Amino acid sequence: MGIFGRRNTTQTVTAAPASTGPDLTALTGDYEIDPAHSTIGFVARHAMVTNVKGGFGDFTGTLRLDGADPAKSTAVLDVRVESIDTGNTDRDTHLKSADFFKTDEFPMMTFRSTGAQALGGEDYRVTGELSLLGVTKPLTIDLEFNGSAKDPFGNERVGFTGKAEILRSEWGLTWNAALETGGVLVSDKVKLTFDISAIKQA
Repeated sequence: MGIFGRRNTTQTVTAAPASTGPDLTALTGDYEIDPAHSTIGFVARHAMVTNVKGGFGDFTGTLRLDGADPAKSTAVLDVRVESIDTGNTDRDTHLKSADFFKTDEFPMMTFRSTGAQALGGEDYRVTGELSLLGVTKPLTIDLEFNGSAKDPFGNERVGFTGKAEILRSEWGLTWNAALETGGVLVSDKVKLTFDISAIKQA
């Protein structure tokens, strides 16, 4: 939205140029994701009536931010699938098994960005490829820029929250069980969530 002003007695109206987002030029650089202050989570529907939440505790990643031209920014993420945690040991063991993630055969899940877009304001969209169980397919992540700060240790940090949705069956996660009342035990749709803190590298 523009800022409007009036001048002289002619009541001429002028509009300031629209702003597409914050000025992030000073943030341009390479960043390393801080796993101690970041989370990668997911939510899946269980038995058609409730949500099961979980996350991955072991991951690394890097960002290349171009504040002047966000479209040139890139992201890399590597997740050790065996670090999955839903708060239930038996369920986690099942998820690591051949029914689901087959972690003995496919220990890593990776994301490599292929494009980025400024949507306006604090909102951005990152497109890329998610590789899991030997299958690579496109993934789109919507991000909100939470700001930047210098922490007490002198680190320059940036923060983002993000979300995406996948159909797990597209990556070969097809195990399920039918319910007597209709429907299935585990939803095909899974919501992914990201809360990222990254430290600028020298």
